Amino acid sequence: MNSNVLVFFVVLQCFLVSTVYAKTDFYKKSDWKQMDVILKKVESPKIPNKNFIITQYGAVSAPESDARPAIMQTIAAAAKAGGGRVIIPRGTWLSNGPIQLQSRIDLHLEEGAILLFGAQVKHYLPAVFTRWEGTEIYGYSPLVYANNVTDVAITGKGVIDGNAQSEFHGWAKHQAADIAALRQMGFDGVPLEKRQFGEGHFLRPSLIQIVNATRVLLEDYTAVNSPFWVNHLVYTDHAQMRGVKVDSMFSNNDGIDIDSGRWVVIENNHFRTGDDSVVIKSGRDLDGRTIGRPSENIVVRNNIFDGEDGVGLGSEMSGGIKNVYFTDNTYLKGTSAFRLKANLDRGGSVEHVRIRNMTIGEAKYLFWFDLSYVAGYLGGNFPSHYQDIVFENITADKVDTFFIGHAPEVQPLEDVLFRNIKVKSSGQFMDFKGLKNVTFSDVEINGQKMSAHFE
Repeated sequence: MNSNVLVFFVVLQCFLVSTVYAKTDFYKKSDWKQMDVILKKVESPKIPNKNFIITQYGAVSAPESDARPAIMQTIAAAAKAGGGRVIIPRGTWLSNGPIQLQSRIDLHLEEGAILLFGAQVKHYLPAVFTRWEGTEIYGYSPLVYANNVTDVAITGKGVIDGNAQSEFHGWAKHQAADIAALRQMGFDGVPLEKRQFGEGHFLRPSLIQIVNATRVLLEDYTAVNSPFWVNHLVYTDHAQMRGVKVDSMFSNNDGIDIDSGRWVVIENNHFRTGDDSVVIKSGRDLDGRTIGRPSENIVVRNNIFDGEDGVGLGSEMSGGIKNVYFTDNTYLKGTSAFRLKANLDRGGSVEHVRIRNMTIGEAKYLFWFDLSYVAGYLGGNFPSHYQDIVFENITADKVDTFFIGHAPEVQPLEDVLFRNIKVKSSGQFMDFKGLKNVTFSDVEINGQKMSAHFE
């Protein structure tokens, strides 16, 4: 038996009580019926079946030819006609500046099409309303951007390319002062109109950001070379993402961030990312608590995760997260398969999360609850409550550490069930503090079976 696991079994005798006393009544098999309700209720965008081809409005596929004016003219024409499909045909199309979508528009990239964004940051001004790491600001425009829209889609087998030579990629090393200033503004409640982070600042925009939207479809395209988060849905209800390939390894390249979103389905995607694959968020600190819009009623299924972290909840979760279902996903290799974060600045709650049927290759950490997250902590006293969370039917080939759970004493990690978990090879078993009613049932590690309960 691995020596670390042997030490763990000795620790069990000192800290745990029999699973006979485990209180797992928060979990019922019928919980998964709510996932079916979500799948049936999510609405698809209603977009007229009319085509508008960018070449008909003057777009030219040439290295130095800026197709953006023609693309924007095509979108305007389609919107004026009541909506339709704006087609980007095969070829490489340079856009020196953001593509701004309108309601009832499907931006469709045909197979072989590459929408290549210009490298100069000056083209992504003037500043627009965005949410940056959970705090509302005016900042550089996301490369594909929509605000206050209904019935929007981005589809097709083409590529959206943030440009490997983009000046934005060098900004990570210059952003610390702006991040600190913004976090303090959000913590103190500085009015939105004073949170200006345009020219002279270094907060990178997302590749795709859709804000204040209803009925959104992201389907089939490939996204590469994102400046920051790759796909970012903010205050968006009834969203679907399927068949998308994210292959972007720059700093902070999350695959999809669901940020105060409701009725969302993420399925059959492949995420190869420089940061988290799928992340659920709902705002940071006072700004997030004041807006108070949770992420809820979300299904994530049949995806491949191949990034630093697989499943992420938080750390920007001040508006709350609830009714979330992950099923039948695969995590290949990275730092942590499951990472759940918060700190005492956040407040908010994460509850009724169900995760099952996941296959994992290799990870440094399998389960990582970092609820005393130190990065950017400003000294608040707003405990976050993570509770009513179930992991079941999960297998992993190799992990360095099976479980890390750090929560503040004032608000422990509560009502969590790990059920039918099998790890072929694990080094360190557990590092924990701040657990309440956490149960491990039918767990097998390094060939040794165990069940345990933290009361």
